[in-house]
Amino acid sequence: MAISTSPRYVAAATGVAAAALLIGAFIIGTHDGGSPGTPAANAATLTASQSAGRITVTGTGTVTGVPNQLVLSMSVQATGSDVTSALNQANVTVRKVRAVLRERGVAAADIQTSDLNISPNYNDNGVVTSYGVSESLTATLNHLKAAGSQIGAAVRAGGNAVSIDNVALNLTSTGPLMAAARAQAVANARTQAEQYARALGEPLGPVVSVNPVQQQQPAPIEFGVANPAASLSQKSRIPVSPGTQQLSVSVTVVYRT
Repeated sequence: MAISTSPRYVAAATGVAAAALLIGAFIIGTHDGGSPGTPAANAATLTASQSAGRITVTGTGTVTGVPNQLVLSMSVQATGSDVTSALNQANVTVRKVRAVLRERGVAAADIQTSDLNISPNYNDNGVVTSYGVSESLTATLNHLKAAGSQIGAAVRAGGNAVSIDNVALNLTSTGPLMAAARAQAVANARTQAEQYARALGEPLGPVVSVNPVQQQQPAPIEFGVANPAASLSQKSRIPVSPGTQQLSVSVTVVYRT
């Protein structure tokens, strides 16, 4: 006796099987943590296909360094009955400040004129009574142990015409520190991947790709100084405390399972 199958039942059975495969693939491909397309820190993406699965993790490494450079911003103010006299006064003071910095070991290339402003001063009737000149210098001090005495000497040389506008501490020798941060980030990523693979009962396979997500360079630590330091005595030495700065690196690593 011949047995025949109706085409509509064959189609229905085929559709059910296809739906089951799609649902299974969807469940395997679902991941938790972060918005679609944007891997979040310490989050993993688990995917699978007929060939091999993938585990995607983001690792972070952070290291600490001591600033080795101080950038000093100073300005000199002068007032005169005309532009020429005000400018001459400011120039004389700037030369004194520059000379003292050079005597204290600051290289000429590390002293830069950063601003020059000339403006009239008016009385209540709108009549020009004098002219003001402001000249700004930026000095890069590469020896923090000497920076305090260098700043004090520069201020004393300029007298009451000098004001300190800002000091910023920089971390410039970042090569070895960044290398250590990258190594930490990769190790952190592997630790996370191993934990996910172990939880899934799967062996962790080789690395498929490594992509840097973020390399955070340290921002200079800035300190604003509101008042001139012209009253320093001859023995005054401004204390400089470099503190520490952090560098951070993040990488996204894809492993095969």
